[in-house]
Amino acid sequence: MIRLPKTATAPFCPSEVRGTVEISATASRWTKITRFAGPGLLVSVGYMDPGNWATDIAAGSQYGYDLLFVVVFSSLAAIMLQWMAMRLGIATGLDLAQLSRQQSRPIVCRMQWFLAELSIVACDLAEVLGGALAFHMLLGVSLLAGVALTSLDTLIVLGLKGQKFRELEAVVFALIATIGGCFLVQLWLIEPIWPEVARGMIPDWRALADREPLYLAIGMLGATVMPHNLYLHSSIVQTRLIGQGEPAKREAIKFLGIDTVVSLSLAMAVNAAILILAAAAFHAHGFQAVAEIEDAYHLLDPIVGTSLAGGLFAVALLASGQNSTFTGTVAGQVILEGFLEIKIPCWQRRLITRSLALIPAFVGVAWLGDGSVGKLLILSQVVLSLQLPFALYPLTVFTGDRRIMGGLVNSLPVAILAWALFALITAANVVLLVQLAA
Repeated sequence: MIRLPKTATAPFCPSEVRGTVEISATASRWTKITRFAGPGLLVSVGYMDPGNWATDIAAGSQYGYDLLFVVVFSSLAAIMLQWMAMRLGIATGLDLAQLSRQQSRPIVCRMQWFLAELSIVACDLAEVLGGALAFHMLLGVSLLAGVALTSLDTLIVLGLKGQKFRELEAVVFALIATIGGCFLVQLWLIEPIWPEVARGMIPDWRALADREPLYLAIGMLGATVMPHNLYLHSSIVQTRLIGQGEPAKREAIKFLGIDTVVSLSLAMAVNAAILILAAAAFHAHGFQAVAEIEDAYHLLDPIVGTSLAGGLFAVALLASGQNSTFTGTVAGQVILEGFLEIKIPCWQRRLITRSLALIPAFVGVAWLGDGSVGKLLILSQVVLSLQLPFALYPLTVFTGDRRIMGGLVNSLPVAILAWALFALITAANVVLLVQLAA
């Protein structure tokens, strides 16, 4: 028998998801796929948030389809890293934060916790700014008023109290479907040149020879691979397996691997759609300096010839910000419980995170003006990129340690590829810092 946890009747915080349910080993492959599906969807939300929008729009408007391969490469790297995080959670029964607490000295553990919390606040800053822009587009309110409205998402988290974990996954899936549907309609209206899209997916490193496209590529990498998602994924996969036998774990890894690949492939498709939309709507029509999400919204209608495109754009942006609200709350709880063994209600966790994100959002918009949103979004992605090696290093070490992973330890090719990614991402951060200091 494969033992899976029963969906929780308590609030959806990680510490409150307990219980088991048995699925017959003779169940069909499709039944197992559907029962294991879900954790990947929650994680994929972080790969299509407003921060991704900012970098993808800038890349598409300035360079057309030339940097599309960067989206593909970053997404494939993300799939591998999330697969490693999932494998860690299943093999050990602990998440990355818990293992870091066990394996590290207290001062190192607290430093890792602080950096992980910083990454969540940086991500939430992008959600605040994206949500404020969406409210500005849809309701006509000022950006400062839009920032204030984003504080209401704490009420959404309160409304989810008492819901089952699978119901949270269903809400997230509905919002992802909304985002995907909006972009499908927009691409149908704009009609990209698909042969050029295909050529853009082929790696051409000459496109990164100059400083500006390299800077954007690094920003896209930082926006795609988010550190707190590694902690989140290693925790929530445990809502699917509590059995300790290696055969059961291997089967769980197989089906959760399908969930991870499919979900993050959807996120890759959304990010690719944003860049393709910007390339077809702006670069192809001579608008090669569209770096702000709001500029993209205003330019879509006259280019496409219908107000539908801009409206769908704003709805998708709002959905992406609200989706990240749910997963950011769960990730914050995972990190707080794992590193510090502190448990607080989810609504308190959301209130603290959103309050910390509202401060720089209010100050930035009030001080720098409405045109500061793009700069603040990019800044939030820089912060995320700088935090990533501090989560990636322990993940790579733990999954390559046979004493921790047992028979599920990384194979030699996976270990080599994981360390290569760590070196590449760290080098990209160094390049980014040098560029910012220049």
